[in-house]
Amino acid sequence: MIRLDPASASLAAPPAVPAWALAADGVLHDADAAFRAGAALASLDTLGRAQPAWAGAWRQRLALRCAAASMRLAGRAEDEAALRDAWQLCPAGADPGPAGAIFGAWRQLALQPPAVGADRLAKMVEMLGLAWDDEGLAELCRHIENLVEGQTPAPFAAAATATRVIAMRPDAELFGWWLADLVLAQSLRWPRPLPLLMTQAFGPAFRTEAVGGKRIRPGDKNFERSVCVALVQGAAEACRLAAELSRRAEKLLAVAPKLRAKGAGDVIFLLLNADAVAGSLVTKNLSRFAARRLFERLQQLEAVRELSGRPTFRLFGL
Repeated sequence: MIRLDPASASLAAPPAVPAWALAADGVLHDADAAFRAGAALASLDTLGRAQPAWAGAWRQRLALRCAAASMRLAGRAEDEAALRDAWQLCPAGADPGPAGAIFGAWRQLALQPPAVGADRLAKMVEMLGLAWDDEGLAELCRHIENLVEGQTPAPFAAAATATRVIAMRPDAELFGWWLADLVLAQSLRWPRPLPLLMTQAFGPAFRTEAVGGKRIRPGDKNFERSVCVALVQGAAEACRLAAELSRRAEKLLAVAPKLRAKGAGDVIFLLLNADAVAGSLVTKNLSRFAARRLFERLQQLEAVRELSGRPTFRLFGL
């Protein structure tokens, strides 16, 4: 019998960013951009603090999107499917490769509290393929502490963090975006960060007004305003993803009573908490053969999607 916590299984409709905040009204003044960012983050705040049944899958899917956007900065070509494979098909304890390590950094951001410490930052820069001295990381930690303790508004604290990283290390822009999302969460007192800004780094929010405009990087003119505009779009996309996963999770939970496999409850828990689950999953209650049959049954009930597009080494998720 599948047992689910009724509180965590509650699936109220996720909020959405107001349409007026997303309206394209030409070039925004700094104050207007900041006001819209505040409205968007207020909509996202409920989700950032809540723990619906599908929150884990949502956070990991956001991390995957940011990791895919990171590939351009890293000079790589992996898309979401390739990153998912790099992570899911890597044996336990093995090196997932440079792309998989970057995905791992974003996953860690989404799964751990937004604490800042030199040891944690040292591990992150290593995962991102960078080298950084201990003194520089300690200085960066002090800078972030000053921003948060000084109650710098969250979008501006995030922008200042990315700018400081680039000022210290022009080759570390990817780390700057990663850290900006962490500081945003710390400023808003979210229990876990939400990977948002990296997905917008090459979008219109960070383009100059001229036709074919140059990309606005951390520290450039109007960067703070661009961060505010990007947060509106990033929050809207995160809310839309939450609404989509909420509907899929509701369907998955609705079919749960129809499943008779002994380990079905474990699989449903994993599907709600992960971006993807291997079709060859083995647990103490589920053999590989039983898992294959269970996922086939879930597909028949249209409760999961097959994510790899392969006949073997298949991956499933909401």
